[in-house]
Amino acid sequence: MELRVLRYFLTVARVESITHAADILHVTQPTLSRQLADLEKELGTQLLIRGKRKVSLTDAGMLLLQRAEEILTIADKTEKEFKDQKNLVGGTISIGSVESLTSQVLSKLLKEFSAEYPQVNYHIFSGTGDDIKEKIDKGLLEVGMLLEPINIEKYNFIRLPQKERWGIFTQATSPLAQKEHVTPKDLIGVPLFISSRLVVQNEIANWFGDEYDHLHFAATYNLISNIVNLVENGMGTAICIEGILAMKDSNHLCFRPFYPELKFGCVIVWKKHKIFSEATNRFIQFINHALQA
Repeated sequence: MELRVLRYFLTVARVESITHAADILHVTQPTLSRQLADLEKELGTQLLIRGKRKVSLTDAGMLLLQRAEEILTIADKTEKEFKDQKNLVGGTISIGSVESLTSQVLSKLLKEFSAEYPQVNYHIFSGTGDDIKEKIDKGLLEVGMLLEPINIEKYNFIRLPQKERWGIFTQATSPLAQKEHVTPKDLIGVPLFISSRLVVQNEIANWFGDEYDHLHFAATYNLISNIVNLVENGMGTAICIEGILAMKDSNHLCFRPFYPELKFGCVIVWKKHKIFSEATNRFIQFINHALQA
């Protein structure tokens, strides 16, 4: 049985007229009659009782009517699914993200994208910008959210409008916590924890200027989560971005911004000239549209 012929039969059954059905279907009456006769011959049974004013269904015709409706509903749904490819997009997108307040932007994008493409899964990697870049270069990650300063020559990217403010992460009882902001001189003699990324250290050194040589760095870290307990226990003060405090939600710690203010931007990157899966291509298109809008 052809779907086209089942549609013919269904139309005739609904309007109870071959002539009227032929007009609806834009075929000639003889053509429609021949197609119905061939269908009856194929199934080996009479489907229609052809009266002078209308046609009615035999018991076999009633059964075929029910089955035809079911078959055509499934066929229409299947056709729509293939036309609307988003319902067929699946697979896993691997994404790297630095620890920052702007990573919440990524979570919102993933939520919206997941609503449109429910069959897509995600592998999320947290690390420094250097870690994420290395994994993107090796093909282990496809998309990354990076905190500037960072070299992005090899990548396509879109820059987020939000910027991360730098300052210190310290105990709420610390004398530094009593200040509205901290200056380079305020941190002389304070045990400090700083990012292990050289590019970040260079930016921080530029901000401190001549005071940098007088600072005491007690430890370096790659992820701020590794250093929180040390700050809580009073071992030192961490130099970090403001968004970390919102992510840690601790009553024992506080953030104080640098003065003069120091801010870095965030970018979402993916490697140039790389062939991605359909799911990843659609995600990149999605974030481009969402962030540019």
